[in-house]
Amino acid sequence: MSSDDLGTRVDLTRPARRVVSLVPSLTEALVSIEPEAVVGATDWCTHPAELDVTRVRGTKNPDLAAIRALEPDVVVANKEENRELDVRRLRESGVEVWVSDIETVPDAVASMERLVEALGWTRPRWLHDVRQRWCGDLPPVTRSVAIPIWRDPWMVVGARTFTSDLVRRLGWHNVYDDAPAGHAGGDRYPHVDLADLDAAGADVVLLPDEPYVFTADDGPEAFTTTPTELVSGRLLTWYGPSLLEAAAL
Repeated sequence: MSSDDLGTRVDLTRPARRVVSLVPSLTEALVSIEPEAVVGATDWCTHPAELDVTRVRGTKNPDLAAIRALEPDVVVANKEENRELDVRRLRESGVEVWVSDIETVPDAVASMERLVEALGWTRPRWLHDVRQRWCGDLPPVTRSVAIPIWRDPWMVVGARTFTSDLVRRLGWHNVYDDAPAGHAGGDRYPHVDLADLDAAGADVVLLPDEPYVFTADDGPEAFTTTPTELVSGRLLTWYGPSLLEAAAL
């Protein structure tokens, strides 16, 4: 028996042979290790591109009946991405659920290492490489950034988030990393006025393609002062094999 990131005891079959993932980044990670063991995933689990498993709707509205019908050894969820209500209902029906909880890149690496061990799987080489790349000393700051994740209302990545820690480990400073808790949306994903965002002092505004799909025609035109760059949301927000690609940002 093992404990997930929230300290909940989870009785896992070792090695686990039937896994449902409700976390897109963890779906990619788990499939890279034991592809035949992943039997279900959300509609948002887009990597790897050839993933062919039972779809169980979204991260916020999973089809619990479909999940139970898959008879998983364990369901993998995340505290931020998935609802506690769904986790509780699955557990009450006898389904084991492993919940991850991360705020930094080292958190994510350690969480994945614990999960792989709990599943009874062999730790992949990429996980060792990710630890070597991302869990060392912080580099010097070379530029400042702001990272919107939504518009109308505008919301940005703030403090105590995986993404803010990731960009800091790239040598970038998130200008909203010290956003006060009094902001609407809290300090982690505060709501901001567009004018304030454009004048926040960032060298560049990074516009990812998820969760809001910023494009060349939807996002850059809003800024009159700060340059913008379109970036992959997966490389800024996912943790797993994508972290090897994110190192090249």
